[in-house]
Amino acid sequence: MMRHLLVLAVAAVLMQGTAGIVHMPGFGMTQAQAQQRSLLDLLFRGRREPEPQVRTAPRTESRRRVIKKRSTPTRKQAAAPQVQKVEKAENAQVILVVGDFTASGLAKGLEEAFAEVPTIRIDSRSNGSSGFVRDDYYDWPGSIGPIIEEVNPALVVMMIGSNDRQAMQVDGATEKVRSNAWDKEYVARINRFARIVRESGTPMIWVGGPPFRFKSMSADILAFNEFYRTAVEAVGGSFVDIWDGFVDQNGAFVLSGSDINGQTVRLRNSDGISFTNAGKRKLAFYVERQIRQLFGTAVTPLQAGLAPEAFSTMRLPPLQSETDLERIDPIHLADPELDGGMTLLGDINVPKADPAEKNPLQAKSVRKRLVEDGIPPAAKPGRANDFEWPASDS
Repeated sequence: MMRHLLVLAVAAVLMQGTAGIVHMPGFGMTQAQAQQRSLLDLLFRGRREPEPQVRTAPRTESRRRVIKKRSTPTRKQAAAPQVQKVEKAENAQVILVVGDFTASGLAKGLEEAFAEVPTIRIDSRSNGSSGFVRDDYYDWPGSIGPIIEEVNPALVVMMIGSNDRQAMQVDGATEKVRSNAWDKEYVARINRFARIVRESGTPMIWVGGPPFRFKSMSADILAFNEFYRTAVEAVGGSFVDIWDGFVDQNGAFVLSGSDINGQTVRLRNSDGISFTNAGKRKLAFYVERQIRQLFGTAVTPLQAGLAPEAFSTMRLPPLQSETDLERIDPIHLADPELDGGMTLLGDINVPKADPAEKNPLQAKSVRKRLVEDGIPPAAKPGRANDFEWPASDS
């Protein structure tokens, strides 16, 4: 009995000591597990030495390897060449641009085209939503006269028609687009506008409408262009057809095409109606040629550099006196002295060198004498090159 009590007391003491072990940071979990032995292990198998422990370093957060993406150098887009604008002269000739939103784009292209010409100034009086159909909104035949009196232009450029594909009021009735009554009234309004410009004494250029993405719209614009051509030519003006510059080889509408430098660029916006900056410049290119032909040297930038104050800086070479001049007498084209010689090629009267005076090994062959010296071979009797008269018996 006493023996059992002693065993229980010893076991209690051992368990109390084991419970007092505190796990210290920095030691592995295997140390605590080794200290907590079962009661049977202590009583019947004896006390074992604790296993050697390996101190491990505190677990730290694994550092992420941050890989910086190498920024690939992007090719800088070639900036469009900046057009140097010059100050316009006080007496610069004014080109008046009128019409709808296409005329507004045309005016911007013309401003760029003549930015370096001080003698030409572009004045845009376009109305984006205007046309010949809705004269209740904007009346072009009634407005062009006062505008010309105000601006006093040297040229009127007209471009319109993109807003005119709508019904029109004719004598109180609504007429559909391209009906007989519609066409008749539309042509009458165009002729009235052209007649007012002619009566003002101002030259006029009428620019035809461009193709659009919608085929029905393009078909109507083609018909309008014929109306415009007939009206402007009737009053002595010029019609500029820009259609082929905005279609492909099959005549279909294109968003991109060649610019004025031959590079493929975007000419029209995604709506298939309006123009990009490159398209506006190309639109003006066709009109620019007509303007340069009309104004001649007045559109040359060099004219601004020949102001009177610049004359003093010009230095001309001194004039030569009559005694310093070297005169050469006229020379006939058949004169043998033109090539430095005195005889013509193939002259049979050229004195022949005596073969006896030359080394036979250095003598020229018949071919070299003909090619280099121009001396033909000696004629043989009876051959074609024998031109001697036969000896007479008398």
